[in-house]
Amino acid sequence: MSAAAPDATSHKAILTCALTGVLTDPRQHPVPVTPAQMAAEAKAAFSAGATIMHVHVRQQEDGRGHLPSWDPEVAALVVDAIRGACPGVVINLSTGVVGADISGPAACIRRVRPEIAACNAGSLNYLKIKEDGRWAWPPMVFDNPVSKVQAYLDVMRETGTAPELECFDVGIVRSVGMYLKAGMLTAPVEYNFVMGVASGMPADADLLALLLRFTEPGSRWQATVIGRQDIWAVHQRAAELGGMMRTGLEDTFYLPSGERARGNGDLIDALAACVRRAGRDIASPAETRALLGLPPA
Repeated sequence: MSAAAPDATSHKAILTCALTGVLTDPRQHPVPVTPAQMAAEAKAAFSAGATIMHVHVRQQEDGRGHLPSWDPEVAALVVDAIRGACPGVVINLSTGVVGADISGPAACIRRVRPEIAACNAGSLNYLKIKEDGRWAWPPMVFDNPVSKVQAYLDVMRETGTAPELECFDVGIVRSVGMYLKAGMLTAPVEYNFVMGVASGMPADADLLALLLRFTEPGSRWQATVIGRQDIWAVHQRAAELGGMMRTGLEDTFYLPSGERARGNGDLIDALAACVRRAGRDIASPAETRALLGLPPA
């Protein structure tokens, strides 16, 4: 495949804020957990230009805010709070679980009916090693076989939710084209290149440009870039190549200067600056919905 050429719609950059991660401990880092906290962080990001909120839902009991929740009623409380704080916002719901049982994420999708949901598109040895040679966590496989991908896509088709294909490695990017050919997906496809996981694709601006060779014609894409201040060179390249844009406290705590961000609003401000340096404009909520083929709010 040839590289995807930017089209007329790519001039408007759609900004996504990944509000909070899956396991980041709020007792150690300034990540939001409660519906009120999530709404406040979303509002700050929305004011800075983010029109899509990528949402992980956490357990609400004291001392358990670092753990994921798949309670659909908690998901509804969080999403309703975000929608109330950010008129016209687009919700992108996280779905990732280890193992074949997707009943929790499926229940949340059916309850919340997000406009977009993540769909991890392939398996990865999810590893990280310390300087002293010890594993940062026990080596694990983030398992996403084709049967599991299909199960997620079936739920999303049922609820009218657009899948965002999460790609942690080059082979996963290439697999998306096979899913399309097999009839699992319909065009246009939305790719999310996840860069910076230690055992996946590195956060490398040169690699980002090469990845576009392996995307389907007419597809949309963005990069999730995980790391410290060095990730901002990749964000700048994404802006120049016409991609959608994403950052937030799930992906980094660090601004281009190396300073720690006070919250999601600071990170989206920095992302918007990348867009403007690339000579592009930032899409409004209504423009975001139009560009993504979503109904008006």
